[in-house]
Amino acid sequence: MQTTATEYLVVGTGAVGMAFVDTLLTDDPEATVTMVDRYHKPGGHWTKAYPFVTLHQPSAFYGVSSRPLGSGHLEQTGLNAGLAHLATGAEVLAYFDAVMRERFIPSGRVRYHPLADYHGDGAFTSRLTGETRQVDHARFVDGTHLKTSIPATHTPSFEIDPDVRFMPLNDLVDLREPAPGYVVIGGGKTGIDACLWLLEAGVDPDDITWIVARDAWLLNRRNTQPGDAFFHDTIETQAAQFESIRDADSIEDLFVRLEACGYFLRLDPEVEPTMFRGATISVAERDELRRIRNVVRLGRVTHLHADRIVLEHGEMATTPRHVHVDCSATALPWDLEDKPVFDGATITPQMVRAYQPVFSASFVAHIEATVDDEAKKNELCGVVPLPNTNLDYLRLTRAGMINQYLWTLEPGLGGWLAENRLDGFSKLIQGIGDDEAKRAVMRRLRAAVVPALGKLEQFLADAG
Repeated sequence: MQTTATEYLVVGTGAVGMAFVDTLLTDDPEATVTMVDRYHKPGGHWTKAYPFVTLHQPSAFYGVSSRPLGSGHLEQTGLNAGLAHLATGAEVLAYFDAVMRERFIPSGRVRYHPLADYHGDGAFTSRLTGETRQVDHARFVDGTHLKTSIPATHTPSFEIDPDVRFMPLNDLVDLREPAPGYVVIGGGKTGIDACLWLLEAGVDPDDITWIVARDAWLLNRRNTQPGDAFFHDTIETQAAQFESIRDADSIEDLFVRLEACGYFLRLDPEVEPTMFRGATISVAERDELRRIRNVVRLGRVTHLHADRIVLEHGEMATTPRHVHVDCSATALPWDLEDKPVFDGATITPQMVRAYQPVFSASFVAHIEATVDDEAKKNELCGVVPLPNTNLDYLRLTRAGMINQYLWTLEPGLGGWLAENRLDGFSKLIQGIGDDEAKRAVMRRLRAAVVPALGKLEQFLADAG
């Protein structure tokens, strides 16, 4: 067995692992890294994603800090027109491949082993040669903790009879003949993508049946835009978010206020959402989805028969010729095991800012490279929980606010945040200059933060 030595052994070359290593190489010029991954190229779940997938948030906030993703242009057509570019899956894969080939490997400090199965304790086996190698390492980085579930590799939780025309979303583009109807199973972001793609392809909205087990609160993409032109959409909406929390009389009232100020969107104004996963859409996408009238809200699917679909709270008819599209995979697992980011020799990158896994991984790497005390590291890298329900919105918002406050107390961290490409908001705030309108927004935001945090604490205590 061949044995090599490295300072950091990183398992996983998805977005999290790549963002971590990129910042580590910058902030620790002596660090050596060995990266092991089961896929044939960098990109993690992107290598198996459906062909028409795109980012849900601007390309400016994705990838690694040292290299821009996309040109930064605003899209001119489609349902994201007027907003920042959303990279396609193909663009993301090409980007990560270039980062590996043009930055990591040429540095002379990164060894990369694709198509390899990691066994633990530094051992991995090549899927091509069968050779097992041992890596002696000082630090282990688990880049796979935030496991992303995708349709191509997802096993449905319901029964499927053999004569049902059933497929993962990936296979939708391979259809050779039209179907009398399309049944999209799943109300999350993947289901949204499936419905939007079918509508864009010209499918009559009345030929689409959308099974939505739970309606979700959705983030408005316009509020996540980079660049000074969107200052009032991004920063002023953050101020309005904190003011809504501060002024709310109850959790129910809070969500009413968050929708009224434009922070949240929902698909159907008559249906109260009970789910929150952080999915992001544009107003134009929301309006397009409202063209679908056959939305089934009878709970989760339990059994697909050739002529009927059994759900938790009822049944609906179908036919053997209908195409049933599986979009029921949960992208990020909200019920992950609780663990600290730093635990002895093990580093587990997790969310330290809501909705931003790559920024979070970059931040964790910076703290690893610049802070020695483990307790201090974990204090600065408080885990922001992944959401599932409305109450989780309160939990993740509270955790993110506490992190942001602690970061303001750490010398030098504000400057690093402003220079990190993945954190466009810090740079936006620091660049307001003498603009009185923007200064007024910042005064509103700062005035609302502390009482908003107190209100979150109160609501969560009352909710048990």
